[in-house]
Amino acid sequence: MHRLTRQVRFATNDGADRAPEGSPTNSYAGFPSIAGFGHYMSLDVTLSGVPSPVSNYVINIKEIDEAVRRRAIPMVAHAIRSYDRATPETLVRSVFNELRHWPPLTLDQVRLNLSPFLSFTATAAEQSMIQLSQKFEFSATHRLHNPACSDEENRKTFGKCNNPHGHGHNYELQVTLSGSTDSSGVLIDIPAFERIVAQTVVDKFDHKNLNIELPEFRELIPTVENIAMVIYRLLKPKFDPVKLKSVTVWETPKTWCEYSES
Repeated sequence: MHRLTRQVRFATNDGADRAPEGSPTNSYAGFPSIAGFGHYMSLDVTLSGVPSPVSNYVINIKEIDEAVRRRAIPMVAHAIRSYDRATPETLVRSVFNELRHWPPLTLDQVRLNLSPFLSFTATAAEQSMIQLSQKFEFSATHRLHNPACSDEENRKTFGKCNNPHGHGHNYELQVTLSGSTDSSGVLIDIPAFERIVAQTVVDKFDHKNLNIELPEFRELIPTVENIAMVIYRLLKPKFDPVKLKSVTVWETPKTWCEYSES
């Protein structure tokens, strides 16, 4: 089975959106385009199915673009312009339901990205649940070294990362929650969510030598795999009834690890 994801970029404005000259683009500006103080967002649509024997496409991405612009973006624009009781959580579920029919394909998930750091996701696998993902940042130094191995073995295993003086990274951390919304349609209060992550993780990790200053790594090598696991276990008891679904840590733009226990 193949899973294809298409991101459709767009903006909503206070007034009516201007019609494009020719076919709308899906560049970084997207369509509708921002006019004045508009809201720039994007929708990620994931479909699963078998590629066509003729085109070898799961689906022509232009079909996704057209459906999202015709059926989903007006829903987002209406929610913003009408100032009604819609929340991002209820909106992404409504968009998922609006887009769910793609025979013979299956709609796996829809993600509404409010910013490069904050997103809400509705999935077919958890129809009563909404996922909320937010990115955070911290800087730290570490040394990859196994005291049970010889210096030569450590240098062979870890290379430059075994530098006795350590080295640093600007880490990115994505925390994903999952659960049902409350009576007001909200999964969790965003400032409260950010405060929990800041106090539990960012304040603890930022500008620290992980090997020396964090007791969690006194006997645990601070690889990106272990950092993700430690952060997950620090955060897990902090959320209730909302569930911590996963933690992803980017060590560099090219290297990251996701950890979950479900």
